[in-house]
Amino acid sequence: TLTWIPDSFFSRSFLFYKIFIDRDPTAFAPILNFLRTKELDLRGVNISILRHEAEFYGITPLVRRLLLCEELERSSCGSVLFHGYLPPPGRVRADGPQRLVDPRKVLIVAGHHNWIVAAYAHFVICYRIKESSGWQQVFSSPYLDWAIEQVALNAKVVGGPHGDKDKMVAASSESSIILWSIQDGGSGSEIGVFSLGVPVDSLFFIGSQLVATSHTGKVGVWNAVTQHWQVQDVVPITSCDTAGSFLLLGCNNGSVYYIDMQKFPLRMKDNDLLVTELYHDPSNDAITALSVYLTPKTSVSGNWIEIAYGTSSGAVRVIVQHPETVGSGPQLFQTFTVHRSPVTKIMLSEKHLVSVCADNNHVRTWTVTRFRGMISTQPGSTPLASFKIISLEETESHSSYSSGNDIGPFGERDDQQVFIQKVIPVTNKLFVRLSSTGKRICEVQAVDGTSITCFTVRECEGSSRMGSRPRHYLFTGHANGSIQMWDLTTAMDTVGGPTEEELLKLLDQCDLSTSRCATPNISPAPSVLHSRLRESCSRYCPAGEPRTVGREQH
Repeated sequence: TLTWIPDSFFSRSFLFYKIFIDRDPTAFAPILNFLRTKELDLRGVNISILRHEAEFYGITPLVRRLLLCEELERSSCGSVLFHGYLPPPGRVRADGPQRLVDPRKVLIVAGHHNWIVAAYAHFVICYRIKESSGWQQVFSSPYLDWAIEQVALNAKVVGGPHGDKDKMVAASSESSIILWSIQDGGSGSEIGVFSLGVPVDSLFFIGSQLVATSHTGKVGVWNAVTQHWQVQDVVPITSCDTAGSFLLLGCNNGSVYYIDMQKFPLRMKDNDLLVTELYHDPSNDAITALSVYLTPKTSVSGNWIEIAYGTSSGAVRVIVQHPETVGSGPQLFQTFTVHRSPVTKIMLSEKHLVSVCADNNHVRTWTVTRFRGMISTQPGSTPLASFKIISLEETESHSSYSSGNDIGPFGERDDQQVFIQKVIPVTNKLFVRLSSTGKRICEVQAVDGTSITCFTVRECEGSSRMGSRPRHYLFTGHANGSIQMWDLTTAMDTVGGPTEEELLKLLDQCDLSTSRCATPNISPAPSVLHSRLRESCSRYCPAGEPRTVGREQH
């Protein structure tokens, strides 16, 4: 009965009188039953494991049946969460010398309102969504000679060079930044190429101002109204955040500084940016994570501001600027010392305080009590959850990897926020988890089976029809250059997030011996955090002239 399938392990063993010892009795039992009865009993057996066993023994009819069972769970059209697919661009250059970065894959996806920008190694593409026509490509940048590391998008520019209907997109590599203006019809033009003089770590817009920061202690600002690029030296920067028109900088000397970009203040004596010290950590620890929450009571002058920050020693502190303490600065509100590694991320929202440290993305969360919108001490913040967002690091990752694979949390501060978990660097699956509890909201898997190379979560405005609300979407960039979209608003599954079995199954595809650490996608990565902190304590001396592209403006 075991030899009715030609070319199987058992047929050949019978011909050559070989001795058979089953590898896995649990998996072999249904195989033996199939060979005897030609019937398949799947009770208590993992289909994937059984298929591997059947392939090993060469049981072709059984392998085909199991493949069909697995295909029933997969679809090239995705699940109910799948929202759309943007095909790869057709302009990738395959010629030239071997490059460090694959020119085909999407490095970073960023969004603003109803626009997204996809950054490839040497160009960017902007897409816009309209209710009637869906997602449409509206801009493609010229080919760049350097590999893009950061990207920023502003879909609502006020006071731009061509009016209020401008959109702006910027990209950076090492110390160089290139900025384009996109008109309402989709035509784009280069505004200029600027130099920060040192490697750019963060690139973003605050209103109509483009801001670039470096951990070495430089801030570059381009003003859309004055068309002026200005570089400012400050203390070495270890974190930053924005709120309204405010830019807040956490520095290695334990101080939090701020700049009001709406006023764009310049000192009269030297025309430098007015950088004001807001608070100094009582332990003099470096401010490694920063989060600002503007309460409903905040006025134009920012009378009521709440700031949460994390330090290099693992402390989490909350400071509050009350209306009656405007003259004396913020007051220390709460301190938590639950982390033993540097805090790499922090988020203060309406209902929760979330912190992440360098120990395998260990997350601690607290509930926040508010009275009339303002943080309250009665009963105060209470512990809520403790969990980890395991995310392995590429052995030789490009500088764009941390930007494109940031775990979050994503979402508005007055709504539920989520973490995006990418367990291993090369995978086609992501887990979406609540930032407050770690529970799984859903998992997404690439509809075409390609590896996910980057991701982001954005809120897009809904239909113009009455009662329509904005919806949250997960955008995933892929190794083949495509972009796939997932509707997180529709996600209803609240199962808790990857089980031990699922985690081990994913880790089977990854060689842990080549991974530098378990948390690749924190910016900066834990593997380089301590070296950066040491580096920022010394005076930065540039090793050479910055590499530039095109014309430069200073």
